Amino acid sequence: MSIDLTPGTWNLDLAHTEIGFAVRHAGISKVRGQFTDAEATLVIGDTPTGSSVTATVKTASFDSNDENRDAHVKGTDFFDVEQFPTMTFASVNAQGSGEEFKLAGDLTIKGITKPVTFDVEFGGMAIDPFGATRAGFSATTQISRKEFGLTWNAMLDAGGVLVGDKVTIVIDSAFVLPAS
Repeated sequence: MSIDLTPGTWNLDLAHTEIGFAVRHAGISKVRGQFTDAEATLVIGDTPTGSSVTATVKTASFDSNDENRDAHVKGTDFFDVEQFPTMTFASVNAQGSGEEFKLAGDLTIKGITKPVTFDVEFGGMAIDPFGATRAGFSATTQISRKEFGLTWNAMLDAGGVLVGDKVTIVIDSAFVLPAS
């Protein structure tokens, strides 16, 4: 990874970030939603190996724009937000050059940790009208929800299942470098 960012600890700007997902529903369409409460830090070191990303997402912030579905997904059939209030990501390395690279790390959902790799695009860096230094990134990956203990499902009369196994995670994020 060779992005020219100022070394330091950058903080997630949640107001300008979306942590979204899509999963196949009834085998015919996709349900989309997002998590609305998260914290993350991007540490830029003097070298790519000295850089890292860590993130914590509050599972109770799950929002698919349907109150009944949201309550079900927050319950024990899926996220069990009472017992597992957060999911986390910690990077282990980044590979590639230029504005597109792969970010590998450990994703933990419901106490189960698995390696994942995000395809990341650097959106650029800018100083906003208020003097804050900002950097933007878009990232995508696909996971098997069953590998993270999210196994609930229902059979359809015509065959198949109600909820697909593959979940696509899409993140559009902004990070801010605190003024020194």
